[in-house]
Amino acid sequence: MKKIDPSNLYGVIGLGRFGAALVKTLAEAGKEVIAIDKNEERVREVRAYTDYAFVVDNLSETALKETGMQNCGTVTVCIGEQIDMSILTTMLVIKLGVPNVIAKATNEVHGEVLKRMGATVVYPEADMAVRIGRRLIYGNLLDYVALAGGVEVRRITVGGHAVGRSIQELDVRKVFGINIVAVERDGRTDVEFPASYRFSQGDTVAVIGKIDKIDRFEKELQD
Repeated sequence: MKKIDPSNLYGVIGLGRFGAALVKTLAEAGKEVIAIDKNEERVREVRAYTDYAFVVDNLSETALKETGMQNCGTVTVCIGEQIDMSILTTMLVIKLGVPNVIAKATNEVHGEVLKRMGATVVYPEADMAVRIGRRLIYGNLLDYVALAGGVEVRRITVGGHAVGRSIQELDVRKVFGINIVAVERDGRTDVEFPASYRFSQGDTVAVIGKIDKIDRFEKELQD
């Protein structure tokens, strides 16, 4: 494997619907992804998105190292149904020294074990229910990803007084305590944009921060 900045290299273990969708999303955002699963067909399906997709029958520490998983900045363990395998694999990834380990959990007890090991836990089914609920509540809300610690990533359509103003003028980091991580316009997504960028009606921003602060920012955009 060519030398890749760990912050731009992601690992996905388990290529069910959640894992495969994660690989696709990361790859389409320009990230390098190491994807592994014991099912050859699943691995073959994600090879359209990454050159580093491997069939691994035995998720041992040696097997994980052979795929280069220890070089990742973030690894997501998407083995929710097999709880024993999920816990063992998460433990091995943490042991490899990966700085950010995320693990899928099927219930609160499973999640608590993963948390105690040092992983960030996600509950895909529960998160989807919350996402749908928030879409019903906020007509302006396009997408929503819940993270640990009351933090989320949210995509919001720009409107109101923000139209025609620049990122620097809005100064959302200082005023609202959140960060803009991407700007979308005319079907194109930019993650590198100048502070002088001026918003047009219909632009979409992806922001990250505490939920209450994002709520305040979104309300401000609608006023």
